[in-house]
Amino acid sequence: MSGADTQALHCRCGKVHIVVSGAPIIRAECHCNSCRTAGARIEALPGAKAFREDNGATRFVMYRKDRVRIESGQDLLVAYHLGGSSTRRVVASCCNMPVFLEFKGGHWLSLYGALWPAGMARPDIATVVGDAPAGTVLDDSVPSGGLATAGFFARLLGAWVAMGFKVPKIDLEGREVRL
Repeated sequence: MSGADTQALHCRCGKVHIVVSGAPIIRAECHCNSCRTAGARIEALPGAKAFREDNGATRFVMYRKDRVRIESGQDLLVAYHLGGSSTRRVVASCCNMPVFLEFKGGHWLSLYGALWPAGMARPDIATVVGDAPAGTVLDDSVPSGGLATAGFFARLLGAWVAMGFKVPKIDLEGREVRL
């Protein structure tokens, strides 16, 4: 992973460094109950900063796992689980900044939008908008709903096919906590 197709990212304090290569699968804004609940709990960790959007959504930039490399600070990453869920929300323990979300068995990582500088590209899709609380203001220019969701899953499937149906593992050596 080197050259113009890579991007270096880091946590707020600079101890965790990640490099991504190529274009993301998709940029998403998630409104699901789990992301809103976990987001509030992560933001409440000591020294953590707010990372959710004004409407409560969590921004993600989704990459194939084989296009993400943790350069340094892997020993500082801690996986948080909401309740009994197997979904891992991985946080840099040095500054309590969210780094990525990983679904068990997933071939992609949902990197938190907070890793990118302010003003990152707008999302390609808003997901699970049905979970958004009444009165939530959604950006009408961001696609959501059935057709957009079908396209989202088509991109995920296309990425998995391109990976030869592999599911790389990310070992955090047992650093896992229930939120």
